Amino acid sequence: MIFALKVTLNQERNVARMLESRIRSRGIKVQSILAPEVLKGYLFMEAEDKGPVEEAIEGLRHVRSILEGEINFPEIEHFLEAKPTVAGIKKGDLIELIAGPFKGERAKVIRTDTDKEELTIELIEAIVPIPITVRGDYVRIVKKK
Repeated sequence: MIFALKVTLNQERNVARMLESRIRSRGIKVQSILAPEVLKGYLFMEAEDKGPVEEAIEGLRHVRSILEGEINFPEIEHFLEAKPTVAGIKKGDLIELIAGPFKGERAKVIRTDTDKEELTIELIEAIVPIPITVRGDYVRIVKKK
């Protein structure tokens, strides 16, 4: 059975780590914990019944409540599918590099390769525009074309 927990906003990962630590140390029968990035303020826990979930969250900071009822797996399955990192980035978009040797630089997207999850970009402030290929998770979109 899968149960939904309501937690403090932006504390989902912290709560998941604290729960994992508590579950391991006390040997509580919980199969999994899911903290989807796109769903703020909620966690999902899989257990045989509600008892182990209540035991795991007892007195834990940032946990507000257990939502009534159980969640069916198809309802949360889409949270488990990995999205390509270059999805939504198109030719002409303005991006900022957030990792790598050019961290902090702004660039324009020349080409996207969804199979390799890479972008070919040109740095805006460079004197000579040289195409550079970077990984999709190294960038953040600043402005869409």
